[in-house]
Amino acid sequence: MDTVAGAVTQEPPPAASGRQAGPLIVTEDVELLDDLLRLCAAAGATPEVHHSVPERAGGWEAAPLVLVGDDAARRVRGAARRRGVVLVGRDQDDSGVWRRAVEIGADHVLMLPDGEQWLVDRIADVAEGVGRPALTVGVIGGRGGAGASTLACALAVTSAREGLRTLLVDADPLGGGLDVLLGGETAEGLRWPAFAASRGRVGGGALEESLPELHSLRVLSWDRGDRIAVPAQAVRAVLAAARRRGGTVVVDLPRRVDDGVAEALAQLDLGVLVVPGELRAVAAAGRVASAVGMVVRDLRVAVRGPYAPGLDDREVARLLGLPLTGEVPVEAGLARPGEGRVPPGAGRGPLARFCREFWERALLEAGAA
Repeated sequence: MDTVAGAVTQEPPPAASGRQAGPLIVTEDVELLDDLLRLCAAAGATPEVHHSVPERAGGWEAAPLVLVGDDAARRVRGAARRRGVVLVGRDQDDSGVWRRAVEIGADHVLMLPDGEQWLVDRIADVAEGVGRPALTVGVIGGRGGAGASTLACALAVTSAREGLRTLLVDADPLGGGLDVLLGGETAEGLRWPAFAASRGRVGGGALEESLPELHSLRVLSWDRGDRIAVPAQAVRAVLAAARRRGGTVVVDLPRRVDDGVAEALAQLDLGVLVVPGELRAVAAAGRVASAVGMVVRDLRVAVRGPYAPGLDDREVARLLGLPLTGEVPVEAGLARPGEGRVPPGAGRGPLARFCREFWERALLEAGAA
């Protein structure tokens, strides 16, 4: 999609509630209007339609997205410049459309029918009130039994306890299920196999509402069936939907990297490699870091004791050549949380403190980025 340069003097205001108003359509072209209404319906949005700039105060400025038919470009030429204006046409051979787009300060020029999917996605973003994407953290073990799943659960539980919208994603089909670790294997809601056929765009709100809710967070885990993978396209679509809802997303990752895991890694803002303080674990973690580090922009190490002679958390980080995010405390009573014990991160112990400090730093860094 090409971007058209133009002066921008005003941004549409944020929605007063969680759900935005629909887009503003400006056109007198009946066929074009029919197409735009159809695309709005597909995106779950109800538009406002005018033949020119709305006369009521704020109508043009307040709309989260403005779709201007090429037939109406001259009628909106004097409107205030703002973000979120798309000039929509049909004639691929009309070079004058770019001049008209500059004249009205459009961000994009879109030709139907080729640009339909892009426009549906953009309208759906508006309908969902999309803002800042979720801070997405992936947790991966440097070796088997490193405690990555426990830390992922603890980070998610802590995030939810701090009042953030939180989604915990189990990306390891052979891990036994994070819903089990959280004591919610019988909770109602969809698991990964239900999303195996997902392509293109998945609605963020619909995804969230379909998942089990455990300890004030949503969990996307595996069922106890035979499926051990979903297509990479489904992983991409589901994680993109999860991120659009804002808050935090925590992904528990396997140590192998297949196409689906690569899609998950590509959407991470931060990766945490959990490494026990022993030489063999450090050696194994080095191989994992080499594979994961090719995709994850920001990979850090969290070290878990007890330590072998000559090792501590800083030495493990030095040997791996990774920034140290901290020492993960060992906390009793977390081995079988489904049997009446509190889930990881839910108490007031050292693990919960570690997770609170982690989020304080990560959210501060994300805000400064």
